[in-house]
Amino acid sequence: MSNSASVKDYKAYADFLHQLGDAAAAVSLKYFKKPLDVVNKGPKLGSDFDPVTIADKNTENAIRSLIRSRFPSHNIHGEETSPEQNNSHYTWVIDPIDGTRAFICGIPTWGTLISLFDGTKPLVGLLDQPYLKERYIGTPDGTTLNGVKIACRPCPDIKHATISTTDPLQFFTDENEQDRFFCVASRAKLMRNGFDCYAYAMIAAGHMDVVIESGLEPYDIQALIPIIEGAGGIVTNWQGGPAHHGGQVLACGDRRLHKQVIELLNQ
Repeated sequence: MSNSASVKDYKAYADFLHQLGDAAAAVSLKYFKKPLDVVNKGPKLGSDFDPVTIADKNTENAIRSLIRSRFPSHNIHGEETSPEQNNSHYTWVIDPIDGTRAFICGIPTWGTLISLFDGTKPLVGLLDQPYLKERYIGTPDGTTLNGVKIACRPCPDIKHATISTTDPLQFFTDENEQDRFFCVASRAKLMRNGFDCYAYAMIAAGHMDVVIESGLEPYDIQALIPIIEGAGGIVTNWQGGPAHHGGQVLACGDRRLHKQVIELLNQ
Protein backbone atom coordinates (compact mmCIF):
# COMPACT_ATOMS: atom_id res chain seq x y z
CA MET A 1 0.00 0.00 0.00
CA SER A 2 1.32 3.42 -0.92
CA ASN A 3 1.32 6.32 1.48
CA SER A 4 -1.64 7.82 -0.41
CA ALA A 5 -4.67 6.32 1.29
CA SER A 6 -7.92 5.89 -0.67
CA VAL A 7 -11.48 6.36 0.60
CA LYS A 8 -11.68 2.59 0.96
CA ASP A 9 -8.54 2.67 3.12
CA TYR A 10 -9.99 5.39 5.34
CA LYS A 11 -13.09 3.29 5.97
CA ALA A 12 -11.01 0.22 6.77
CA TYR A 13 -8.86 2.20 9.19
CA ALA A 14 -11.93 3.77 10.82
CA ASP A 15 -13.49 0.33 11.22
CA PHE A 16 -10.28 -0.89 12.83
CA LEU A 17 -10.33 2.07 15.23
CA HIS A 18 -13.61 0.68 16.57
CA GLN A 19 -11.90 -2.64 17.28
CA LEU A 20 -9.02 -0.87 19.00
CA GLY A 21 -11.42 1.25 21.04
CA ASP A 22 -13.33 -1.82 22.19
CA ALA A 23 -10.12 -3.60 23.20
CA ALA A 24 -8.83 -0.55 25.07
CA ALA A 25 -12.13 -0.03 26.92
CA ALA A 26 -12.20 -3.64 28.08
CA VAL A 27 -8.93 -2.98 29.90
CA SER A 28 -9.19 0.62 31.08
CA LEU A 29 -12.66 0.27 32.62
CA LYS A 30 -11.45 -2.58 34.83
CA TYR A 31 -9.29 -0.05 36.68
CA PHE A 32 -11.38 3.13 36.57
CA LYS A 33 -12.75 4.26 39.96
CA LYS A 34 -10.80 1.45 41.62
CA PRO A 35 -7.82 1.71 44.02
CA LEU A 36 -4.63 2.08 41.96
CA ASP A 37 -0.91 2.27 42.62
CA VAL A 38 0.36 5.44 40.95
CA VAL A 39 3.96 5.83 39.79
CA ASN A 40 5.46 9.28 39.28
CA LYS A 41 7.42 9.44 36.02
CA GLY A 42 9.04 12.71 37.14
CA PRO A 43 8.81 16.43 36.32
CA LYS A 44 6.60 17.60 33.46
CA LEU A 45 6.44 21.27 32.49
CA GLY A 46 5.59 23.19 35.68
CA SER A 47 4.76 20.12 37.75
CA ASP A 48 6.91 17.58 39.60
CA PHE A 49 4.21 14.95 39.13
CA ASP A 50 3.60 12.96 35.93
CA PRO A 51 1.53 9.90 36.87
CA VAL A 52 1.30 6.49 35.24
CA THR A 53 -0.59 3.38 36.33
CA ILE A 54 -1.03 -0.22 35.32
CA ALA A 55 -4.18 0.91 33.51
CA ASP A 56 -2.11 3.05 31.11
CA LYS A 57 0.38 0.28 30.43
CA ASN A 58 -2.05 -2.61 30.04
CA THR A 59 -4.39 -0.57 27.85
CA GLU A 60 -1.54 0.32 25.51
CA ASN A 61 -0.41 -3.32 25.41
CA ALA A 62 -3.90 -4.41 24.30
CA ILE A 63 -3.92 -1.80 21.52
CA ARG A 64 -0.43 -2.72 20.33
CA SER A 65 -1.28 -6.42 20.21
CA LEU A 66 -4.20 -5.84 17.84
CA ILE A 67 -2.17 -3.52 15.60
CA ARG A 68 0.66 -6.05 15.32
CA SER A 69 -1.85 -8.72 14.35
CA ARG A 70 -3.71 -6.63 11.73
CA PHE A 71 -0.92 -4.40 10.35
CA PRO A 72 2.39 -6.11 11.21
CA SER A 73 4.41 -3.90 8.84
CA HIS A 74 3.24 -0.61 10.40
CA ASN A 75 5.19 1.38 12.96
CA ILE A 76 3.79 1.95 16.46
CA HIS A 77 4.48 4.93 18.70
CA GLY A 78 2.85 5.03 22.13
CA GLU A 79 3.33 6.95 25.34
CA GLU A 80 4.15 4.06 27.65
CA THR A 81 6.34 1.69 25.57
CA SER A 82 9.32 2.10 23.26
CA PRO A 83 8.49 2.81 19.58
CA GLU A 84 8.33 -0.08 17.12
CA GLN A 85 9.94 0.92 13.82
CA ASN A 86 9.32 -1.16 10.69
CA ASN A 87 10.34 1.42 8.04
CA SER A 88 6.69 1.91 7.06
CA HIS A 89 5.06 5.12 5.87
CA TYR A 90 2.37 4.44 8.47
CA THR A 91 2.63 4.86 12.23
CA TRP A 92 -0.08 4.14 14.78
CA VAL A 93 0.17 6.79 17.48
CA ILE A 94 -1.30 5.88 20.88
CA ASP A 95 -2.10 7.60 24.14
CA PRO A 96 -3.84 4.80 26.03
CA ILE A 97 -5.21 7.09 28.74
CA ASP A 98 -4.92 10.76 27.94
CA GLY A 99 -5.73 12.45 31.23
CA THR A 100 -4.21 10.04 33.74
CA ARG A 101 -4.66 12.67 36.45
CA ALA A 102 -8.41 12.69 35.79
CA PHE A 103 -8.41 8.89 35.64
CA ILE A 104 -6.85 8.48 39.08
CA CYS A 105 -9.27 11.07 40.49
CA GLY A 106 -12.29 9.17 39.14
CA ILE A 107 -13.24 11.96 36.72
CA PRO A 108 -14.44 10.77 33.28
CA THR A 109 -12.74 13.39 31.11
CA TRP A 110 -9.84 11.09 30.17
CA GLY A 111 -9.87 9.23 26.89
CA THR A 112 -8.05 6.73 24.71
CA LEU A 113 -6.41 8.46 21.73
CA ILE A 114 -5.33 6.53 18.62
CA SER A 115 -4.37 7.86 15.20
CA LEU A 116 -2.75 6.64 12.01
CA PHE A 117 0.00 8.96 10.79
CA ASP A 118 1.14 8.70 7.16
CA GLY A 119 4.41 10.58 7.57
CA THR A 120 2.79 13.90 6.69
CA LYS A 121 -0.45 14.07 8.64
CA PRO A 122 -2.76 11.95 10.80
CA LEU A 123 -5.27 10.28 8.48
CA VAL A 124 -7.85 9.09 11.00
CA GLY A 125 -8.29 9.59 14.73
CA LEU A 126 -10.16 8.07 17.65
CA LEU A 127 -11.08 9.54 21.02
CA ASP A 128 -12.90 6.97 23.13
CA GLN A 129 -14.40 7.79 26.53
CA PRO A 130 -15.80 4.38 27.47
CA TYR A 131 -17.23 5.32 30.87
CA LEU A 132 -19.46 7.95 29.24
CA LYS A 133 -19.90 5.67 26.20
CA GLU A 134 -18.74 8.39 23.82
CA ARG A 135 -16.65 7.47 20.80
CA TYR A 136 -15.42 10.18 18.44
CA ILE A 137 -13.89 9.15 15.10
CA GLY A 138 -12.48 11.65 12.63
CA THR A 139 -11.74 10.94 8.96
CA PRO A 140 -11.51 13.06 5.78
CA ASP A 141 -15.22 12.24 5.30
CA GLY A 142 -16.23 13.86 8.58
CA THR A 143 -16.39 13.25 12.31
CA THR A 144 -18.88 11.08 14.14
CA LEU A 145 -19.94 10.67 17.76
CA ASN A 146 -21.24 7.14 18.22
CA GLY A 147 -21.83 6.93 14.48
CA VAL A 148 -23.68 10.25 14.13
CA LYS A 149 -22.00 13.13 12.29
CA ILE A 150 -21.13 16.16 14.40
CA ALA A 151 -19.89 19.65 13.59
CA CYS A 152 -18.18 22.58 15.26
CA ARG A 153 -20.35 25.61 15.96
CA PRO A 154 -19.80 29.04 14.40
CA CYS A 155 -18.08 31.55 16.68
CA PRO A 156 -16.34 34.36 14.81
CA ASP A 157 -15.24 36.46 17.78
CA ILE A 158 -13.35 35.69 21.00
CA LYS A 159 -15.82 37.72 23.06
CA HIS A 160 -18.45 35.05 22.36
CA ALA A 161 -16.11 32.08 22.82
CA THR A 162 -15.69 29.37 25.42
CA ILE A 163 -11.98 28.68 25.93
CA SER A 164 -10.10 25.89 27.70
CA THR A 165 -6.70 24.54 28.62
CA THR A 166 -5.79 21.52 30.72
CA ASP A 167 -3.94 23.39 33.48
CA PRO A 168 -3.18 27.13 33.16
CA LEU A 169 -0.84 27.10 36.16
CA GLN A 170 1.37 24.07 35.47
CA PHE A 171 1.05 23.05 31.82
CA PHE A 172 2.75 25.92 30.02
CA THR A 173 6.50 25.84 29.53
CA ASP A 174 7.13 29.31 31.01
CA GLU A 175 5.44 32.47 32.30
CA ASN A 176 5.47 34.02 28.83
CA GLU A 177 3.31 31.21 27.43
CA GLN A 178 1.04 31.44 30.45
CA ASP A 179 0.63 35.18 29.94
CA ARG A 180 -0.17 34.67 26.26
CA PHE A 181 -2.89 32.18 27.16
CA PHE A 182 -4.45 34.57 29.67
CA CYS A 183 -4.25 37.38 27.10
CA VAL A 184 -6.70 35.36 25.01
CA ALA A 185 -8.72 33.90 27.89
CA SER A 186 -9.36 37.33 29.44
CA ARG A 187 -11.25 38.31 26.27
CA ALA A 188 -13.41 35.17 26.14
CA LYS A 189 -16.99 34.87 27.34
CA LEU A 190 -16.24 31.75 29.40
CA MET A 191 -13.18 29.77 30.49
CA ARG A 192 -13.44 26.16 31.68
CA ASN A 193 -10.21 24.26 32.32
CA GLY A 194 -8.99 20.80 33.24
CA PHE A 195 -10.57 18.52 30.63
CA ASP A 196 -7.52 17.05 28.82
CA CYS A 197 -8.55 15.54 25.47
CA TYR A 198 -12.26 15.90 26.24
CA ALA A 199 -12.15 19.66 25.64
CA TYR A 200 -11.15 18.99 22.01
CA ALA A 201 -14.12 16.64 21.66
CA MET A 202 -16.36 19.43 22.90
CA ILE A 203 -15.06 21.69 20.12
CA ALA A 204 -15.85 19.01 17.53
CA ALA A 205 -19.32 18.50 19.01
CA GLY A 206 -20.11 22.23 18.96
CA HIS A 207 -20.08 22.93 22.70
CA MET A 208 -16.76 24.80 23.09
CA ASP A 209 -14.70 27.01 20.79
CA VAL A 210 -10.99 27.22 21.68
CA VAL A 211 -8.33 25.03 23.30
CA ILE A 212 -4.83 26.44 23.83
CA GLU A 213 -2.06 24.20 25.15
CA SER A 214 1.70 23.76 25.20
CA GLY A 215 4.24 21.04 25.86
CA LEU A 216 2.22 18.39 24.03
CA GLU A 217 3.67 15.21 22.56
CA PRO A 218 2.54 13.79 19.19
CA TYR A 219 0.43 11.17 20.96
CA ASP A 220 -1.40 13.94 22.86
CA ILE A 221 -2.70 15.66 19.72
CA GLN A 222 -2.54 13.55 16.56
CA ALA A 223 -5.82 11.69 17.08
CA LEU A 224 -7.60 14.96 17.85
CA ILE A 225 -6.59 16.68 14.60
CA PRO A 226 -8.78 14.54 12.27
CA ILE A 227 -11.62 14.72 14.81
CA ILE A 228 -11.70 18.53 14.90
CA GLU A 229 -10.87 19.02 11.22
CA GLY A 230 -13.50 16.45 10.20
CA ALA A 231 -16.03 18.50 12.17
CA GLY A 232 -15.06 21.68 10.31
CA GLY A 233 -12.55 23.12 12.77
CA ILE A 234 -8.82 23.75 12.63
CA VAL A 235 -5.78 22.67 14.67
CA THR A 236 -2.39 24.38 14.32
CA ASN A 237 0.54 25.48 16.40
CA TRP A 238 0.53 29.00 17.87
CA GLN A 239 2.01 30.39 14.65
CA GLY A 240 -0.58 28.78 12.40
CA GLY A 241 1.62 25.92 11.20
CA PRO A 242 1.20 22.13 11.53
CA ALA A 243 0.55 20.80 15.04
CA HIS A 244 1.07 17.06 14.59
CA HIS A 245 4.50 17.14 16.27
CA GLY A 246 2.92 18.60 19.43
CA GLY A 247 4.43 21.51 21.33
CA GLN A 248 2.26 24.64 21.29
CA VAL A 249 -1.22 23.72 20.05
CA LEU A 250 -4.27 25.82 19.19
CA ALA A 251 -7.62 24.25 18.28
CA CYS A 252 -10.63 26.28 17.15
CA GLY A 253 -14.06 25.40 15.85
CA ASP A 254 -14.26 28.48 13.62
CA ARG A 255 -11.48 29.57 11.25
CA ARG A 256 -12.39 33.24 11.73
CA LEU A 257 -11.87 32.84 15.46
CA HIS A 258 -8.63 30.94 14.85
CA LYS A 259 -7.21 33.88 12.91
CA GLN A 260 -8.11 36.24 15.75
CA VAL A 261 -6.57 33.99 18.42
CA ILE A 262 -3.35 33.60 16.42
CA GLU A 263 -3.05 37.39 16.34
CA LEU A 264 -3.62 37.66 20.10
CA LEU A 265 -1.10 34.92 20.89
CA ASN A 266 1.59 36.64 18.83
CA GLN A 267 0.98 40.33 19.52
